[in-house]
Amino acid sequence: MNILLAEDDLQLGELISYMLKKKAGYNVEWVTEGHDAYLYASDAHYDIVILDWMMPNGDGIEVCKRLRKEGYSGAILILTAKDAIQDRIHGLDAGADDYVIKPVEIDELLARLRALSRRNYAPIIEEEVQIENIILKRSSQTVQCGDDHIQLSPREFQLLDFLVKNKGQVLSRDIILDRVWGYESDVSVKTIDATVKLLRKKLDQFNKQDMIQSIRGVGYKIDS
Repeated sequence: MNILLAEDDLQLGELISYMLKKKAGYNVEWVTEGHDAYLYASDAHYDIVILDWMMPNGDGIEVCKRLRKEGYSGAILILTAKDAIQDRIHGLDAGADDYVIKPVEIDELLARLRALSRRNYAPIIEEEVQIENIILKRSSQTVQCGDDHIQLSPREFQLLDFLVKNKGQVLSRDIILDRVWGYESDVSVKTIDATVKLLRKKLDQFNKQDMIQSIRGVGYKIDS
């Protein structure tokens, strides 16, 4: 099961991520800001998204509302210290499917995740997308060519996936920065160039280092 965890408490986030991987064998992506949670959930399919209520750059309720407004149909669980009945109602009315109170009991959290996974949540995007003889697998964030595959980092995969979804279009660095990192992040456009360089190096294993084209003074594109 693929889980997106959004928790800004570093100690708690590390603990939950570790336990979900160790005790249940889940694949876990962990972010610490609301805006990143929104971007990750928008650009890749997760079986369940766990959102902490109180986070910088967009709290869990805001992220949940925004995802639901835009048609996100995956499972969402709110994680919070707010335990008043009205708070629970507020979280569920925002579009959450379940609600877990801190301090978190890992066994209870795992039980609730299993219950959510048994419900039929349709993925919002295709699990795989192919361009030429390259296959992007969104759940594992890998690129496959024949029997060989390459593991990408979350940012590398988001960038490649964004370019592929908009193949044939020139995407400016500003647009890429907004959609992949977010304007509120503290990275510069040089980070985009560095990530593209890393992607090309990995794609070179498939002789596809030229797949991502540089458009001088503008940005990048991938042709169909």
